[in-house]
Parts: sequence; structure tokens; C-alpha cells
Amino acid sequence: MIRPFRSLIACAPLLGALFFLPAQAHAADTLGEALARLAPSADPKVIELAVDAAECAQTQDGKPADRLAVIDYSRPSSQPRMWVFDITHRKLLFQELVAHGKNSGDANATRFSNAPESLASSIGLFRTSDTYMGKNGYSLRMSGLEPGVNDQALARAIVIHGAAYVNEAMAKVAGRIGRSWGCPAVRLAVAHKLIDALKGGQMVFSYYPDKRWLASSPYLKCSASQLAKAEARSVPNPGT
Repeated sequence: MIRPFRSLIACAPLLGALFFLPAQAHAADTLGEALARLAPSADPKVIELAVDAAECAQTQDGKPADRLAVIDYSRPSSQPRMWVFDITHRKLLFQELVAHGKNSGDANATRFSNAPESLASSIGLFRTSDTYMGKNGYSLRMSGLEPGVNDQALARAIVIHGAAYVNEAMAKVAGRIGRSWGCPAVRLAVAHKLIDALKGGQMVFSYYPDKRWLASSPYLKCSASQLAKAEARSVPNPGT
């Protein structure tokens, strides 16, 4: 829906980093196509949805992001289902296993919640904030941007952290990795670097083919008025 606007928004000083095109990239690629090419094991439709949501969020709040994490909860936890991209330089930084909440399902996540004490994962678009040292070590807070879907993430302490139960050996033996209390936990070996790549206002998109969410998410259906506001911000002032 916002694709015709991309050629204009790419010139905006505020949001241009999202659409930076290295000389070696395919000039005709959209950002979604470029990222999907970097992660051939990912579903390109999910990558495209993540890009659309991230772009829409930035047209609304004017806050740029250099990194985008995509989590595909439609895949079993025994498979890598988290990809972290440098969207400024169009690079894949991480492809990782990631846990879901114990009340979201066993090997496959099928239930999601925004409720406190639900011990379930949340879907939708998040923006990261600060890091801290907690009971799970180095951790990254996230704000859920979608009312009624994930906007209780901060109150629920839904954070990215490392966990010993996220490991390939367990995935091979048990057919799944361990489960969290709702947090997207990752391997201890990569947690610190992955968190540092995503801290400070970056985007995280957690996907599941939930029909109600797909039909109602404001970040997957940017309105004409939202795009008009973004276009107004992107036009340089006279004399500048």
C-alpha cells in the first residue's frame, strides 16, 4: 500500500537510511526483496510484511531505524526463525533459533496473548528501547506498538534475552527448544551481540498468520492520511 511512496521517502533526510541502496545491490529491488534474498530460508511474504510494518511506523512517528528483526512464529522452534537485518546496508546480521512462551504451544506456537501473567508470546510490531542486567542476564526492553495486541510488553517484561534452553542440541533431541515466559529468548552465545545490534529504537516484527491481526493491524494498512503526513515531512523547506 505504501510502495508507490517509497521513491519519494527515500530522499527524506530523516527516513532515508531505511532505503539506502548500496552500489552492488540490484537497483530494481524493493527493500523487502533485498532482505528476502539475504535470508533464503525465510518466507519472503513475511519479510515483506515486516518491511511494510516498519516503514509504516516510521511514517507515523518520524523515528528512523537502522535494524529490523523478523520473527516467524509460524515455524517450529526447532528451526531458525529469527532474522536480524542491517537495513541501512542491506546485510543479514543474525539467523537464529528463538523461544516462544510456554503457554503459546509446545514445538509450535499457536496461541498468543497481550495479558499479564499469560506466559504467552505476543505478535505484532515492537520498537526496542534500553538494555539492563536482570535475572536472565543482559536483556533488551521492547515497547509493543499495537494496542490490544502487544502494548503490554513493557508491563509484562517481554524482553529479548539469552537462555541456556535455546540450543541446537535440544532441538535435535527433543524436537523443540525450551520455552520462555513469553520472551523471545535466544542462544546465550549470541545474545549480547544480537541485543547490541537491536537496542536503542530498532524494530522487531513478530509474525503469525492470525487473520484478525493481519486484517486489523494499523502497521500493515497505512492510511492515505498517514502517508500524506510523512510526505509533508519529507519535502525540504524552501531555501534549505
